Amino acid sequence: MKENYKSNQQDTFTVAGTNIDAVKRANERSGMSYNEVKELLAKTTGGRGTWIYSDTNVEEVKRKNQQAMQRDE
Repeated sequence: MKENYKSNQQDTFTVAGTNIDAVKRANERSGMSYNEVKELLAKTTGGRGTWIYSDTNVEEVKRKNQQAMQRDE
């Protein structure tokens, strides 16, 4: 497959011969990373261990829950 990027002479290769720059270019076009997918799923569906992605204000939720409980009494 021929690429329309800079010449291979300027690219960086591993000892095994892998073209590092070509891999990086392909990765840029490949879509979301594993961690980006995890974050999207956590924000849209919830689940275990997703609190690190949450933008919920915990103190505000506690306050609203307390207010709701006081109204119900």
